[in-house]
Amino acid sequence: MADLEARRWIVFGRVQGIGYRQFARQTAKAIGVRGWVRNLPEGAVEVQAAAPAGALERFKDELRRGPRGARVEDIDEEVLVQVPQWQSFNIVF
Repeated sequence: MADLEARRWIVFGRVQGIGYRQFARQTAKAIGVRGWVRNLPEGAVEVQAAAPAGALERFKDELRRGPRGARVEDIDEEVLVQVPQWQSFNIVF
């Protein structure tokens, strides 16, 4: 896929302790997004992802929705200039 783009998102709100990372992993796999997700010490979640632009937008929409129990207040987005060659989508610690 030569048309891959990459993004880094920081997701703020009630996103820890409610299965948000598992939701992100399952959603990424369903959409065909590669990358990773992790909790940050201050209570946010970081997501880095690579996919075609349309898939990234769909994934971001799902991240904004989140799983049951989540309350996403904001998402900061950064375009990654280099597109990493991830092979899957993982939860990292």
